[in-house]
Formats: sequence, structure tokens, C-alpha cells
Amino acid sequence: MMKLYYAAHTCALASHIALEDAGAEYSTVRIDFAAHQQRSPEYLAINPKGRVPALVTERGILTETPAMLAFIAQSFPKAKLAPLDDPFRFAGVQAFNSYLCSSVHVAHAHRMRGTRWADDPAAIEAMKRKVPDSVGACFELIEQKMLQGPWVMGDSYTVCDPYLFTLAQWMEADSVDIARFPKLRDHRHRMSERAAVRKAVAEELG
Repeated sequence: MMKLYYAAHTCALASHIALEDAGAEYSTVRIDFAAHQQRSPEYLAINPKGRVPALVTERGILTETPAMLAFIAQSFPKAKLAPLDDPFRFAGVQAFNSYLCSSVHVAHAHRMRGTRWADDPAAIEAMKRKVPDSVGACFELIEQKMLQGPWVMGDSYTVCDPYLFTLAQWMEADSVDIARFPKLRDHRHRMSERAAVRKAVAEELG
């Protein structure tokens, strides 16, 4: 049985939802960031990056959300969480999730984790001020060019959808008005009504 290490209000929610979507047998371990458990020797032995999520499988440990989502989709093909029979469309899934990981999440992280990139307090504050614009620009691109609708990849729900939903939860905290993005707002609403989403969110916030 797989084991998911997660922390509340993090991108780990995407993999948590996907495991529910897949009907996987798994357990969860909550990592308390406030208590710095992510830097404990015990957790660093699981994920030396000191971040979540981490997924323990019978073949080893996976980190990085795009890789974990692809693994879940491929491990549970009957759940149809990705177009596994179409290499080009599956690459499209990977491209979208890579954009969320490398651009949207990084832009968001500048609001509270500026010390990753600078030591100067003025530079860190400048990064924070830029977040509404940089995160907003990312979601503008998704709204206008990438979200095919009604799901990310069109008519078929995929592992892109829980990942987008997870990062879209942070828009208000990043001072990005979701009312500017009607397709994203609709997507977030429909995702919030799915049973798998409600179960994963309830566990993480409970």
C-alpha cells in the first residue's frame, strides 16, 4: 500500500485527490511545517529536499507533483486519469503540470519564501509586491490559452485538474481576484463538488 506524506495548504493536495480519484489503497502521514517536521532527520530520510509531497511506493519513493501524478495515472489506467494511449496528448498533460510546477507555484512562493532567492529584506519585499502581477499573469495565460474546458484537457478529466484546483485555492491569498477568470472560477467550483476532492480536503483540514 502506498503512503502519502503531505502538509495542509500545500501542493500535496493534488496527489491526495488523484489517489482518491484512482481508487488507490493508500495511507497518509501529515507533516507539521509549524513544528519543522519537514527538516527532521526522519523525514529527510524519506525526502532529502525537506518538502512535500512524498509518495512511498513498493518500488521506492517519488517526489515532485508532476511525476507523482503521472505515476498515479499510469498505475491505475482503469481510472482514466490521463490519455495514456495517446503519446502526444499525454505529453500535453505533462506540459500543463510542468507549467504549474515550474512557473505558477514558483511565482506564488515569492510571497512567503523570498529567502530562497534573496537575503536583502528590500529585495524580499519587492518579490512579495510582485506576486499579484506574476501569479495573475500565469492564471491569465491558463484562462486564455491553456484551459480547454470544461476540464483542463477538454471533455476528459485528468490529473491536470486536481493540480490546477490546488494552486487555484491560493489565488485570494496572492491578491489575485478569481472573478477576473470565469473559466477558472467555474473549474474550481466544479472540482469542489467532486467526492474525491471533498474527502481529501476534509482530511487535510481536519
